[in-house]
Amino acid sequence: MIIDIKSTGYQNDVSRVKLYTEGKKLKAHVMTFGCQQNEADSERARGILLDMGYELSDNYRECDIILVNTCAIREHAEMKALSMLGNFRAVKKNNPDLIVGVFGCMAAEPTVMEKIKKDFHYVSFTFEPNMLHMLPSLVLAALEKSKRTFVIGEDKGDIVEGSPVYRVGDFKAWVSIMYGCNNFCSYCIVPYVRGRERSRRSEDVLSECKELISNGVKEITLLGQNVNSYRSDISFAELLERIALIDGDFTVRFMTSHPKDVSEKLILVMKKYSGKIAPYFHLPLQSGSDSILKKMNRSYDRERFISVAKKLKTEIPGLALSTDVIIGFPGETEEDFEDTMNVLREIRFDMVYSFLYSKREGTKAASMTDFVEDSAKNDRMKKLLAEQDIISYEMNQPYVGNVCRVLVESVSKRGGGDTYTARTGSNKLVHFKSDKNSIGNFINVKIEKAGAFDLFATEINNI
Repeated sequence: MIIDIKSTGYQNDVSRVKLYTEGKKLKAHVMTFGCQQNEADSERARGILLDMGYELSDNYRECDIILVNTCAIREHAEMKALSMLGNFRAVKKNNPDLIVGVFGCMAAEPTVMEKIKKDFHYVSFTFEPNMLHMLPSLVLAALEKSKRTFVIGEDKGDIVEGSPVYRVGDFKAWVSIMYGCNNFCSYCIVPYVRGRERSRRSEDVLSECKELISNGVKEITLLGQNVNSYRSDISFAELLERIALIDGDFTVRFMTSHPKDVSEKLILVMKKYSGKIAPYFHLPLQSGSDSILKKMNRSYDRERFISVAKKLKTEIPGLALSTDVIIGFPGETEEDFEDTMNVLREIRFDMVYSFLYSKREGTKAASMTDFVEDSAKNDRMKKLLAEQDIISYEMNQPYVGNVCRVLVESVSKRGGGDTYTARTGSNKLVHFKSDKNSIGNFINVKIEKAGAFDLFATEINNI
Protein backbone atom coordinates (compact mmCIF):
# COMPACT_ATOMS: atom_id res chain seq x y z
CA MET A 1 0.00 0.00 0.00
CA ILE A 2 1.18 3.52 -0.83
CA ILE A 3 0.54 5.92 2.04
CA ASP A 4 1.39 9.57 2.66
CA ILE A 5 3.66 10.26 5.61
CA LYS A 6 1.16 12.85 6.87
CA SER A 7 -1.31 10.04 7.65
CA THR A 8 1.12 8.21 9.95
CA GLY A 9 1.20 10.60 12.92
CA TYR A 10 4.65 11.70 11.79
CA GLN A 11 3.97 15.43 11.92
CA ASN A 12 2.55 15.30 15.43
CA ASP A 13 5.64 13.46 16.68
CA VAL A 14 7.92 15.94 14.90
CA SER A 15 6.13 18.84 16.60
CA ARG A 16 6.50 17.22 20.01
CA VAL A 17 10.22 16.59 19.46
CA LYS A 18 10.64 20.24 18.50
CA LEU A 19 9.46 21.23 21.96
CA TYR A 20 12.60 19.53 23.26
CA THR A 21 14.94 20.92 20.60
CA GLU A 22 13.57 24.46 20.39
CA GLY A 23 16.14 27.03 21.42
CA LYS A 24 18.87 24.41 21.68
CA LYS A 25 21.64 23.64 19.24
CA LEU A 26 21.34 19.88 19.29
CA LYS A 27 23.46 17.99 16.78
CA ALA A 28 22.93 14.70 14.95
CA HIS A 29 25.10 12.30 13.00
CA VAL A 30 24.07 9.48 10.63
CA MET A 31 26.61 6.76 9.96
CA THR A 32 26.02 4.48 6.99
CA PHE A 33 27.23 0.96 6.21
CA GLY A 34 26.33 -0.97 3.08
CA CYS A 35 24.77 -0.36 -0.30
CA GLN A 36 23.43 2.60 -2.24
CA GLN A 37 19.93 1.84 -0.95
CA ASN A 38 21.26 2.39 2.56
CA GLU A 39 22.82 5.67 1.43
CA ALA A 40 19.41 6.75 0.11
CA ASP A 41 17.74 5.72 3.38
CA SER A 42 20.32 7.74 5.34
CA GLU A 43 19.46 10.81 3.26
CA ARG A 44 15.86 10.41 4.39
CA ALA A 45 16.98 9.95 8.00
CA ARG A 46 18.97 13.19 7.79
CA GLY A 47 15.96 14.97 6.34
CA ILE A 48 13.79 13.79 9.24
CA LEU A 49 16.42 14.85 11.80
CA LEU A 50 16.50 18.34 10.27
CA ASP A 51 12.70 18.37 10.34
CA MET A 52 12.86 17.73 14.12
CA GLY A 53 15.21 20.65 14.69
CA TYR A 54 18.57 18.92 14.87
CA GLU A 55 21.69 20.23 13.16
CA LEU A 56 23.80 17.75 11.20
CA SER A 57 27.42 17.13 12.14
CA ASP A 58 30.24 15.00 10.73
CA ASN A 59 31.71 14.55 14.21
CA TYR A 60 29.68 11.99 16.13
CA ARG A 61 31.57 12.72 19.37
CA GLU A 62 29.91 16.14 19.65
CA CYS A 63 26.41 14.95 18.86
CA ASP A 64 23.23 14.52 20.88
CA ILE A 65 21.88 11.77 18.63
CA ILE A 66 23.73 9.16 16.56
CA LEU A 67 21.97 6.94 14.06
CA VAL A 68 23.73 3.90 12.60
CA ASN A 69 22.35 2.55 9.31
CA THR A 70 23.50 -1.06 9.09
CA CYS A 71 24.11 -3.74 6.47
CA ALA A 72 23.54 -7.49 6.82
CA ILE A 73 24.66 -8.74 3.40
CA ARG A 74 28.00 -10.04 4.67
CA GLU A 75 29.27 -10.93 8.13
CA HIS A 76 32.13 -8.43 7.80
CA ALA A 77 29.65 -5.56 7.42
CA GLU A 78 27.84 -6.65 10.59
CA MET A 79 31.07 -6.88 12.55
CA LYS A 80 32.09 -3.36 11.45
CA ALA A 81 28.77 -1.92 12.57
CA LEU A 82 28.86 -3.69 15.94
CA SER A 83 32.44 -2.57 16.44
CA MET A 84 31.45 1.03 15.77
CA LEU A 85 28.55 0.71 18.22
CA GLY A 86 31.12 -0.29 20.83
CA ASN A 87 32.88 3.06 20.34
CA PHE A 88 29.77 4.90 21.47
CA ARG A 89 30.02 3.52 25.00
CA ALA A 90 32.60 6.17 25.93
CA VAL A 91 30.66 8.91 24.11
CA LYS A 92 27.53 8.02 26.08
CA LYS A 93 29.54 8.11 29.32
CA ASN A 94 30.64 11.66 28.57
CA ASN A 95 27.14 12.65 27.46
CA PRO A 96 24.47 10.73 29.41
CA ASP A 97 21.70 12.38 27.34
CA LEU A 98 23.10 10.95 24.08
CA ILE A 99 20.54 9.03 21.99
CA VAL A 100 21.87 6.12 19.93
CA GLY A 101 19.61 4.49 17.33
CA VAL A 102 20.22 1.57 14.97
CA PHE A 103 18.32 0.89 11.77
CA GLY A 104 18.86 -0.82 8.44
CA CYS A 105 19.05 -4.50 7.56
CA MET A 106 20.79 -5.68 10.75
CA ALA A 107 18.00 -4.19 12.83
CA ALA A 108 15.54 -6.51 11.06
CA GLU A 109 17.40 -9.63 12.18
CA PRO A 110 15.93 -10.96 15.47
CA THR A 111 19.24 -12.44 16.66
CA VAL A 112 21.10 -9.18 16.07
CA MET A 113 18.38 -7.15 17.73
CA GLU A 114 18.61 -9.37 20.81
CA LYS A 115 22.37 -8.95 20.87
CA ILE A 116 22.05 -5.17 20.72
CA LYS A 117 19.41 -5.23 23.44
CA LYS A 118 21.63 -7.34 25.71
CA ASP A 119 25.18 -6.10 24.99
CA PHE A 120 24.65 -2.45 24.02
CA HIS A 121 22.50 -1.10 26.84
CA TYR A 122 23.10 2.49 25.70
CA VAL A 123 21.26 1.93 22.39
CA SER A 124 17.89 3.64 22.78
CA PHE A 125 16.06 2.08 19.86
CA THR A 126 16.27 -0.04 16.72
CA PHE A 127 13.91 -0.17 13.76
CA GLU A 128 13.58 -2.00 10.47
CA PRO A 129 14.81 -0.33 7.25
CA ASN A 130 11.31 0.33 5.91
CA MET A 131 10.09 2.07 9.08
CA LEU A 132 11.91 5.41 8.80
CA HIS A 133 8.65 7.32 9.29
CA MET A 134 8.69 6.05 12.90
CA LEU A 135 11.95 7.86 13.70
CA PRO A 136 10.31 10.92 15.35
CA SER A 137 8.21 8.74 17.69
CA LEU A 138 11.31 6.73 18.68
CA VAL A 139 13.33 9.88 19.33
CA LEU A 140 10.42 11.27 21.35
CA ALA A 141 10.31 8.13 23.49
CA ALA A 142 14.05 8.41 24.14
CA LEU A 143 13.76 12.09 25.06
CA GLU A 144 10.95 11.33 27.48
CA LYS A 145 13.19 8.69 29.10
CA SER A 146 10.70 5.90 28.52
CA LYS A 147 11.76 2.30 27.97
CA ARG A 148 14.07 1.33 25.15
CA THR A 149 12.24 0.52 21.92
CA PHE A 150 13.00 -2.30 19.49
CA VAL A 151 10.79 -2.24 16.42
CA ILE A 152 10.76 -5.53 14.53
CA GLY A 153 8.05 -7.43 12.71
CA GLU A 154 5.94 -4.32 12.15
CA ASP A 155 6.84 -3.79 8.49
CA LYS A 156 3.62 -4.37 6.55
CA GLY A 157 5.18 -3.72 3.16
CA ASP A 158 3.81 -0.19 2.84
CA ILE A 159 5.60 2.49 0.85
CA VAL A 160 5.54 5.80 2.71
CA GLU A 161 5.76 8.80 0.41
CA GLY A 162 6.59 12.36 1.40
CA SER A 163 9.56 11.87 3.74
CA PRO A 164 11.90 14.87 3.83
CA VAL A 165 15.29 14.17 2.23
CA TYR A 166 18.65 15.78 2.86
CA ARG A 167 20.95 14.91 -0.03
CA VAL A 168 24.67 15.03 0.62
CA GLY A 169 25.51 16.39 -2.85
CA ASP A 170 23.70 18.89 -5.03
CA PHE A 171 24.43 17.44 -8.48
CA LYS A 172 24.01 13.67 -7.97
CA ALA A 173 20.97 11.98 -6.46
CA TRP A 174 19.73 8.52 -5.51
CA VAL A 175 16.07 7.81 -6.26
CA SER A 176 14.59 4.63 -4.85
CA ILE A 177 11.93 3.25 -7.16
CA MET A 178 11.21 -0.04 -5.39
CA TYR A 179 11.99 -1.91 -2.21
CA GLY A 180 12.47 -5.54 -1.21
CA CYS A 181 13.15 -8.66 -3.25
CA ASN A 182 11.22 -11.79 -4.31
CA ASN A 183 14.12 -13.85 -5.62
CA PHE A 184 15.27 -15.65 -2.47
CA CYS A 185 18.76 -16.44 -3.72
CA SER A 186 19.94 -19.09 -1.29
CA TYR A 187 22.87 -16.98 -0.01
CA CYS A 188 21.03 -13.68 0.43
CA ILE A 189 19.37 -12.21 3.51
CA VAL A 190 17.70 -9.28 1.72
CA PRO A 191 14.17 -10.75 1.27
CA TYR A 192 14.10 -11.53 4.99
CA VAL A 193 15.20 -8.09 6.18
CA ARG A 194 13.74 -5.80 3.49
CA GLY A 195 10.61 -7.76 2.67
CA ARG A 196 8.95 -8.55 -0.64
CA GLU A 197 9.10 -6.42 -3.76
CA ARG A 198 6.92 -3.35 -3.87
CA SER A 199 7.21 -0.52 -6.36
CA ARG A 200 6.57 3.19 -6.05
CA ARG A 201 3.99 4.78 -8.32
CA SER A 202 5.54 6.01 -11.55
CA GLU A 203 3.98 9.46 -11.04
CA ASP A 204 5.80 9.80 -7.70
CA VAL A 205 9.13 8.72 -9.20
CA LEU A 206 8.73 11.05 -12.19
CA SER A 207 7.74 13.96 -9.96
CA GLU A 208 10.83 13.45 -7.81
CA CYS A 209 13.10 13.21 -10.86
CA LYS A 210 11.61 16.35 -12.44
CA GLU A 211 12.14 18.32 -9.25
CA LEU A 212 15.74 17.13 -8.95
CA ILE A 213 16.52 18.06 -12.56
CA SER A 214 14.87 21.48 -12.19
CA ASN A 215 17.14 22.02 -9.16
CA GLY A 216 20.25 21.34 -11.25
CA VAL A 217 20.93 17.68 -10.53
CA LYS A 218 23.11 16.24 -13.30
CA GLU A 219 22.98 12.54 -12.47
CA ILE A 220 20.12 10.44 -11.11
CA THR A 221 20.61 6.82 -10.09
CA LEU A 222 17.46 4.72 -9.80
CA LEU A 223 17.71 2.19 -6.98
CA GLY A 224 16.15 -1.13 -6.12
CA GLN A 225 17.29 -4.53 -4.90
CA ASN A 226 16.23 -5.79 -8.32
CA VAL A 227 15.54 -2.58 -10.16
CA ASN A 228 14.44 -4.02 -13.49
CA SER A 229 11.68 -6.05 -11.84
CA TYR A 230 9.94 -2.72 -11.10
CA ARG A 231 6.22 -3.28 -11.60
CA SER A 232 3.76 -0.47 -11.09
CA ASP A 233 1.32 1.02 -13.55
CA ILE A 234 4.17 0.79 -16.09
CA SER A 235 7.24 -1.40 -16.55
CA PHE A 236 10.80 -0.45 -15.68
CA ALA A 237 11.65 0.10 -19.35
CA GLU A 238 8.70 2.48 -19.71
CA LEU A 239 9.67 4.33 -16.52
CA LEU A 240 13.23 4.72 -17.76
CA GLU A 241 11.96 6.06 -21.08
CA ARG A 242 9.71 8.64 -19.41
CA ILE A 243 12.59 9.84 -17.26
CA ALA A 244 14.81 10.13 -20.32
CA LEU A 245 12.17 12.33 -21.96
CA ILE A 246 12.33 14.92 -19.17
CA ASP A 247 13.87 18.18 -20.42
CA GLY A 248 17.31 18.96 -19.06
CA ASP A 249 20.99 18.14 -19.28
CA PHE A 250 21.37 15.08 -17.09
CA THR A 251 22.26 11.39 -17.05
CA VAL A 252 20.19 8.59 -15.56
CA ARG A 253 21.68 5.36 -14.20
CA PHE A 254 20.18 2.39 -12.39
CA MET A 255 21.20 -0.53 -10.23
CA THR A 256 21.05 -3.39 -9.49
CA SER A 257 19.60 -5.65 -12.19
CA HIS A 258 18.79 -9.36 -12.28
CA PRO A 259 19.64 -11.21 -15.51
CA LYS A 260 16.22 -12.89 -15.64
CA ASP A 261 14.46 -9.52 -15.88
CA VAL A 262 16.50 -7.90 -18.68
CA SER A 263 13.86 -7.35 -21.36
CA GLU A 264 14.13 -6.56 -25.05
CA LYS A 265 12.22 -3.34 -24.34
CA LEU A 266 14.81 -2.27 -21.76
CA ILE A 267 17.66 -2.80 -24.22
CA LEU A 268 15.79 -0.86 -26.92
CA VAL A 269 15.13 2.06 -24.55
CA MET A 270 18.78 2.22 -23.48
CA LYS A 271 19.84 2.24 -27.13
CA LYS A 272 17.24 4.83 -28.20
CA TYR A 273 18.03 7.29 -25.39
CA SER A 274 21.77 6.79 -25.23
CA GLY A 275 22.21 10.55 -24.82
CA LYS A 276 20.40 10.46 -21.48
CA ILE A 277 20.73 6.87 -20.21
CA ALA A 278 24.27 5.99 -19.17
CA PRO A 279 25.87 3.25 -21.30
CA TYR A 280 26.61 1.17 -18.23
CA PHE A 281 25.00 -2.00 -16.97
CA HIS A 282 25.72 -3.93 -13.76
CA LEU A 283 24.70 -7.55 -14.41
CA PRO A 284 25.50 -9.91 -11.50
CA LEU A 285 26.80 -13.29 -12.61
CA GLN A 286 27.63 -14.74 -9.14
CA SER A 287 28.87 -18.00 -10.72
CA GLY A 288 29.55 -19.40 -14.17
CA SER A 289 28.71 -22.95 -13.09
CA ASP A 290 25.20 -24.22 -13.82
CA SER A 291 25.25 -26.52 -10.80
CA ILE A 292 26.25 -23.67 -8.47
CA LEU A 293 23.75 -21.27 -10.05
CA LYS A 294 21.04 -23.84 -9.35
CA LYS A 295 22.14 -24.17 -5.72
CA MET A 296 22.12 -20.38 -5.50
CA ASN A 297 18.54 -20.30 -6.87
CA ARG A 298 19.54 -17.71 -9.45
CA SER A 299 16.78 -18.57 -11.98
CA TYR A 300 19.07 -18.59 -15.01
CA ASP A 301 21.84 -20.77 -16.36
CA ARG A 302 25.21 -19.97 -17.85
CA GLU A 303 23.87 -19.93 -21.42
CA ARG A 304 21.08 -17.49 -20.57
CA PHE A 305 23.47 -15.13 -18.80
CA ILE A 306 25.98 -15.11 -21.65
CA SER A 307 23.16 -14.47 -24.15
CA VAL A 308 21.90 -11.46 -22.18
CA ALA A 309 25.40 -10.04 -21.66
CA LYS A 310 26.30 -10.34 -25.35
CA LYS A 311 22.99 -8.81 -26.41
CA LEU A 312 23.62 -5.79 -24.18
CA LYS A 313 27.15 -5.29 -25.48
CA THR A 314 26.08 -5.70 -29.11
CA GLU A 315 23.01 -3.47 -29.05
CA ILE A 316 24.14 -0.55 -26.86
CA PRO A 317 27.06 1.45 -28.28
CA GLY A 318 29.96 2.01 -25.91
CA LEU A 319 28.38 -0.03 -23.13
CA ALA A 320 30.53 -0.95 -20.14
CA LEU A 321 29.49 -4.09 -18.31
CA SER A 322 30.29 -4.97 -14.71
CA THR A 323 29.33 -7.96 -12.60
CA ASP A 324 29.38 -9.60 -9.16
CA VAL A 325 31.02 -12.94 -8.43
CA ILE A 326 30.78 -14.99 -5.25
CA ILE A 327 33.83 -17.17 -4.65
CA GLY A 328 33.68 -20.31 -2.55
CA PHE A 329 29.93 -20.88 -2.42
CA PRO A 330 29.21 -24.23 -0.69
CA GLY A 331 30.05 -27.10 -3.00
CA GLU A 332 32.08 -25.00 -5.46
CA THR A 333 34.79 -27.17 -6.99
CA GLU A 334 37.83 -26.11 -8.98
CA GLU A 335 35.89 -27.04 -12.10
CA ASP A 336 32.99 -24.81 -11.04
CA PHE A 337 35.40 -21.94 -10.41
CA GLU A 338 37.00 -22.48 -13.82
CA ASP A 339 33.51 -22.23 -15.37
CA THR A 340 33.24 -18.79 -13.78
CA MET A 341 36.65 -17.78 -15.08
CA ASN A 342 35.67 -18.88 -18.57
CA VAL A 343 32.59 -16.61 -18.50
CA LEU A 344 34.83 -13.71 -17.46
CA ARG A 345 37.14 -14.47 -20.37
CA GLU A 346 34.27 -14.78 -22.85
CA ILE A 347 32.27 -11.71 -21.82
CA ARG A 348 35.25 -9.53 -20.82
CA PHE A 349 33.63 -7.39 -18.16
CA ASP A 350 34.96 -3.90 -17.59
CA MET A 351 34.85 -4.48 -13.85
CA VAL A 352 34.21 -7.43 -11.53
CA TYR A 353 33.19 -7.05 -7.89
CA SER A 354 34.24 -10.30 -6.24
CA PHE A 355 33.34 -11.53 -2.77
CA LEU A 356 34.23 -14.53 -0.67
CA TYR A 357 31.09 -16.42 0.30
CA SER A 358 29.82 -15.29 3.70
CA LYS A 359 27.38 -17.48 5.62
CA ARG A 360 24.19 -15.64 6.54
CA GLU A 361 22.03 -17.25 9.22
CA GLY A 362 18.44 -17.58 8.10
CA THR A 363 19.27 -18.25 4.46
CA LYS A 364 19.01 -21.64 2.77
CA ALA A 365 22.74 -21.74 2.04
CA ALA A 366 23.53 -21.42 5.76
CA SER A 367 22.33 -25.01 6.27
CA MET A 368 24.55 -26.40 3.51
CA THR A 369 27.46 -28.46 4.81
CA ASP A 370 29.86 -28.70 1.88
CA PHE A 371 31.80 -25.54 2.73
CA VAL A 372 34.91 -24.57 0.80
CA GLU A 373 38.13 -24.19 2.77
CA ASP A 374 39.33 -20.63 3.31
CA SER A 375 42.67 -21.40 1.69
CA ALA A 376 40.95 -22.56 -1.51
CA LYS A 377 38.69 -19.50 -1.54
CA ASN A 378 41.63 -17.16 -1.09
CA ASP A 379 43.62 -18.86 -3.86
CA ARG A 380 40.67 -18.55 -6.24
CA MET A 381 40.20 -14.91 -5.34
CA LYS A 382 43.84 -14.14 -6.14
CA LYS A 383 43.56 -15.92 -9.48
CA LEU A 384 40.37 -14.07 -10.42
CA LEU A 385 41.73 -10.66 -9.45
CA ALA A 386 44.96 -11.20 -11.36
CA GLU A 387 43.17 -12.17 -14.55
CA GLN A 388 40.47 -9.52 -14.27
CA ASP A 389 43.09 -6.79 -13.77
CA ILE A 390 44.49 -7.71 -17.18
CA ILE A 391 41.03 -7.73 -18.78
CA SER A 392 40.08 -4.39 -17.21
CA TYR A 393 43.35 -2.87 -18.41
CA GLU A 394 42.74 -4.11 -21.95
CA MET A 395 39.10 -2.92 -21.92
CA ASN A 396 40.27 0.59 -21.02
CA GLN A 397 42.88 0.94 -23.77
CA PRO A 398 40.40 1.84 -26.57
CA TYR A 399 39.53 5.01 -24.64
CA VAL A 400 43.03 6.40 -25.20
CA GLY A 401 43.00 9.20 -27.79
CA ASN A 402 39.24 9.65 -27.61
CA VAL A 403 37.26 12.64 -26.37
CA CYS A 404 34.78 11.80 -23.61
CA ARG A 405 32.03 13.78 -21.96
CA VAL A 406 32.43 13.42 -18.22
CA LEU A 407 30.74 14.65 -15.05
CA VAL A 408 33.29 16.21 -12.69
CA GLU A 409 32.75 14.76 -9.22
CA SER A 410 35.49 15.89 -6.84
CA VAL A 411 39.05 16.95 -6.23
CA SER A 412 41.19 13.91 -7.01
CA LYS A 413 43.02 12.04 -4.27
CA ARG A 414 45.67 11.19 -6.84
CA GLY A 415 47.05 14.69 -7.25
CA GLY A 416 47.15 18.18 -5.80
CA GLY A 417 44.36 20.72 -5.58
CA ASP A 418 44.38 21.23 -9.33
CA THR A 419 43.61 17.56 -10.10
CA TYR A 420 40.00 16.48 -10.40
CA THR A 421 38.11 13.19 -10.66
CA ALA A 422 35.27 12.76 -13.12
CA ARG A 423 33.22 9.86 -14.43
CA THR A 424 32.29 8.89 -17.97
CA GLY A 425 28.83 7.72 -18.93
CA SER A 426 30.26 4.21 -18.97
CA ASN A 427 31.23 4.64 -15.29
CA LYS A 428 34.98 4.97 -15.82
CA LEU A 429 36.93 7.11 -13.37
CA VAL A 430 38.90 9.90 -15.06
CA HIS A 431 41.61 12.09 -13.50
CA PHE A 432 42.63 15.39 -15.09
CA LYS A 433 44.29 18.69 -14.18
CA SER A 434 42.48 22.00 -14.49
CA ASP A 435 42.94 25.59 -13.38
CA LYS A 436 39.21 25.95 -12.70
CA ASN A 437 36.76 24.09 -10.51
CA SER A 438 34.14 22.36 -12.66
CA ILE A 439 32.75 20.05 -9.96
CA GLY A 440 29.11 19.30 -10.71
CA ASN A 441 29.39 20.08 -14.42
CA PHE A 442 29.80 18.14 -17.64
CA ILE A 443 33.01 18.84 -19.55
CA ASN A 444 34.96 17.32 -22.43
CA VAL A 445 38.29 15.61 -21.82
CA LYS A 446 40.72 13.78 -24.04
CA ILE A 447 41.94 10.45 -22.66
CA GLU A 448 45.74 10.31 -22.72
CA LYS A 449 46.44 7.18 -20.70
CA ALA A 450 44.54 4.19 -19.30
CA GLY A 451 45.19 1.85 -16.40
CA ALA A 452 43.11 -1.06 -15.12
CA PHE A 453 40.93 1.12 -12.89
CA ASP A 454 41.46 4.72 -14.01
CA LEU A 455 41.70 6.89 -17.09
CA PHE A 456 43.96 9.95 -17.25
CA ALA A 457 43.00 12.91 -19.40
CA THR A 458 43.45 16.54 -20.36
CA GLU A 459 40.57 19.00 -20.33
CA ILE A 460 39.38 20.31 -23.69
CA ASN A 461 36.47 22.66 -23.08
CA ASN A 462 33.21 23.00 -21.23
CA ILE A 463 30.06 21.82 -22.94
